[in-house]
Amino acid sequence: MQNVSCPSCGAPVQFRSHASVMAVCEYCKASILKDADSVQNLGTMSDVLEDYSPIQIGTTGVFGALGFTVIGRIQLQYSAGTWNEWYLLFDDGLVAWLGDSSGLFTLTTEKTGGKNLPKFSDILPSQNYRIGGKNFIAAEVRSARCIAGQGELPFKVGQGWPIKVADFRSEASFLSLDYSDLIVATTDPNSITPTASLEIGEPKVYSGQAVSLTQLKCQLLRDDDAIKESAGKFPGKLTPLECPSCGSAVNYVPGLTSHLRCPSCQSQLDTTGPTAQVLAAGNRMARVDTSLELGAKAVVSGKPYQIIGLMKRCDDENTEWTEYLLYNASAGFFWLIETDEGWARAKVLSEWPAWTQSDTATLGNQSYKKLYDYTARVIFAAGAFNWRVNLGDRINVTEFQFGQNKIAAEVNAQEMTWSLASPVSADQIQAWFGNKIPAHKESLEPTPKSIARKFIIWTLVINAIPLFMAFGDIWIWVLLAVAAIYYPAKFLSPLSDYEV
Repeated sequence: MQNVSCPSCGAPVQFRSHASVMAVCEYCKASILKDADSVQNLGTMSDVLEDYSPIQIGTTGVFGALGFTVIGRIQLQYSAGTWNEWYLLFDDGLVAWLGDSSGLFTLTTEKTGGKNLPKFSDILPSQNYRIGGKNFIAAEVRSARCIAGQGELPFKVGQGWPIKVADFRSEASFLSLDYSDLIVATTDPNSITPTASLEIGEPKVYSGQAVSLTQLKCQLLRDDDAIKESAGKFPGKLTPLECPSCGSAVNYVPGLTSHLRCPSCQSQLDTTGPTAQVLAAGNRMARVDTSLELGAKAVVSGKPYQIIGLMKRCDDENTEWTEYLLYNASAGFFWLIETDEGWARAKVLSEWPAWTQSDTATLGNQSYKKLYDYTARVIFAAGAFNWRVNLGDRINVTEFQFGQNKIAAEVNAQEMTWSLASPVSADQIQAWFGNKIPAHKESLEPTPKSIARKFIIWTLVINAIPLFMAFGDIWIWVLLAVAAIYYPAKFLSPLSDYEV
């Protein structure tokens, strides 16, 4: 361990790892660069946004037979959200990284560079790649920038530092290719996407596996009260969140994500700064009936959860369903999915199925058979999410089934995820939410479909007698009239009900 004095404020700064070349002063946030003979002030680093991660500087754990301590963190932002990379120092002096994204964790260490690695521009999510003699599926391709740092770090980094990284998975195995050293530095520190890049040389290789905090036997984690007290706040800048577009209070758990949608005016909000900024103002949202309300609380497996976000999606045939995002500070996220067929509980998988684009995907020792492919489109969203949600967002979905359980692969241009869904009875939903599920009610504002339905019913009632007396002569014309009224209204409904 090496102790130095901060060249900005004089406070003591510790370097616990010999591999660390930079540290952020706990008191004045100065970025301190260490060399053989002296320390240098690189300027002030932005405060980290305290999110709902239970990890903090000083958290300890065990991986394999070795203990480790969290000594640093960088916070990164990409087009759809933010994530943390925690810097770990093991008891034997080795170092590693603990990726922390939306409650999913991966532990990796740097390996010697491979040969003939794919170019960043050639990598596509869901495609198979042979790397280091092993088959991997591309999971994410991200261009991002550093927005904050904390503690010790093994390299020089500052606010706006750009990165390019591609992540790959093979069941529980995880591989990350870091192309950041190949980037031409952006001239705009607020830009997420670099202005230019080079594809000369090989990327750095980090390999490891998906892990859980329980598996790592983590200690000195932040407790629930500490998380709730600080989440969503910057040190010294504790301001309540109100929508800057309409002034309404946003009913969500603050600090959980960096992107929200105001349920009152549908404005998209970015909360990565001290105050929420409007990204895209929307009109007043259409009245949307859902069985569960944003902010509703439930007790699931003895733990308190809250609905922090909800969205409606539809497929290629305009079949609609509702997805509710629930959160618990210690247990993380899960989804409730409501369709015409009933309810299901879904969770994003950290250990991926084995799949080679065939009609079968294997998870553990179970083989899931392919059901169908379709495109899902967001037609309504409100609250907080793990990523930036936009109306009209589309994602390609492939579903597989084994017994009553389903797994689904969701793919867009930047990432791929897998989830596992199991059916849940309506009685169980009522038990979780305390029998507070309201009956579905028709919108107070009539839709083209509802108007057409009522018009057809009254037309048939009024003309029932002459229709039955001369049905053989006019029945074809009646059917054509009904189709001409109903079907245009049916296809108008998704747009008129939800689009803003």
